[in-house]
Amino acid sequence: MKKPSMKLISIKLPNAYIDGLNELVEMGIYPSRSEAIRVAIRDMLKKELWSRQERVKKK
Repeated sequence: MKKPSMKLISIKLPNAYIDGLNELVEMGIYPSRSEAIRVAIRDMLKKELWSRQERVKKK
């Protein structure tokens, strides 16, 4: 199975967000901060964008 191509982006986050990401990684919930951020973005897109697009298609 081919891995999706990825691009590097830079973002600024508050220290509290970084601390939380580090804690999730230390707890073993995610293998890296990048993966945790990817999951969060995927979930946001699913909720905010893709579900709306599906509703529009059904009309």
